[in-house]
Amino acid sequence: MPVHVLNEANRCLQCKNPRCRMQGCPIQTNIPEVIRLFKENRMMEAAEILFENNPLSMICSLVCNHEGQCEGHCVRGIKGEPVHFSAIENYISDSCFERLDMTCAPPNGMKVGVVGAGPAGITIAIRLARKGYKVTVFEGREKIGGILRYGIPEFRLPKSILDRYYRRMRDMGILFRPNFSLGGSTSIQDLLNDGYRSVFVGTGAWKPRKLGVPGETFGHVFYAINYLNNPDVYELGDRVAIIGAGNAAMDVARTAIRHGSKDVTIYVRGDQVAASENEYDFAKLDGVHFEFRKSIVRIVDEGAVFCDQVEDPETGKLVEDHSTDALVEADSIMISISQVPRDRLVMRDHDLHLNEHGTLQIDSQGETTMEGVFASGDVVTGAKTVVAAVALSKQIADNMDRYMQEKYGNKEE
Repeated sequence: MPVHVLNEANRCLQCKNPRCRMQGCPIQTNIPEVIRLFKENRMMEAAEILFENNPLSMICSLVCNHEGQCEGHCVRGIKGEPVHFSAIENYISDSCFERLDMTCAPPNGMKVGVVGAGPAGITIAIRLARKGYKVTVFEGREKIGGILRYGIPEFRLPKSILDRYYRRMRDMGILFRPNFSLGGSTSIQDLLNDGYRSVFVGTGAWKPRKLGVPGETFGHVFYAINYLNNPDVYELGDRVAIIGAGNAAMDVARTAIRHGSKDVTIYVRGDQVAASENEYDFAKLDGVHFEFRKSIVRIVDEGAVFCDQVEDPETGKLVEDHSTDALVEADSIMISISQVPRDRLVMRDHDLHLNEHGTLQIDSQGETTMEGVFASGDVVTGAKTVVAAVALSKQIADNMDRYMQEKYGNKEE
């Protein structure tokens, strides 16, 4: 057992009012209890608590913004280093995953369709399968994971973890339809017509936002979400300019360096990156350069033209100073300013409606404007964190269960 994990566990103060859990964790993981059981050599019990609360615990232990969540609220972090619960959680989840009890309730005779095998879809499928539903997952790509597999680099999240989830889900009786995209020849209404008592939509946000500057269609311009899907098919060259400063931009920059690009620079509007502190630090460690207070003006064949942002003396806000327009030579321009959901399902199933933000409209129970169809994750919230998708999906799985039991529970054989 790694000594540092034991040392971290021994540093936990077992606070009576744990800020790490109540204020820091979006999914309310019982961190003190997990650490207590771990220290008492009751690791399987600790793992059961983690998995029951968060089916993607092993994944979240690697990709969560820990310094802004659990570890960022640790009392020990006020005057020193916080307890690094992420290391403890990862050790427990990774060591115990194949031994977890994933026994499902007896079949209740009801079928559920899950559209999309990303974080939200995986969470819904696992929780409803354990309640006795026969779950079929429809995934547009060949393997499960969604943004976890096709949007997070291998060095941050090994794909073998997702393969382990797939095997365990199959063992639970969950069925998969890979390379199957709803919204084309098959609609959600077709699933309901075939007897699915409820359908969950977790198709994510895969449509990149445009910059809206001249030259965005040029051949040396790429979108981050497309690049991260399969970096091996891109030839970015030595000089890469990245527009955007979130975690995805950090992933793109670090991936480009690992694929041979020598001069990778992220151009930031304003004075701060939107990425987590850890991801920013790792990007700098890998050799990524940063230019702050820069706005892109247009893209040209040789690279892109940027201008400085300066403070308006009257308002104090940053404004563009076009007298500073200057060409930055680059072999590739990478745009990383977030994503929105695609509209295939809405175009096919007209009872589904979007809200003013361009995401699926849901009510307080997670139900869309189409009866019996629920949704969560990025298709509802826009591009957010994995743990946020899991937290919302847990609630919606319970709401779907309640909906089906009230409407069909006493009618099933």
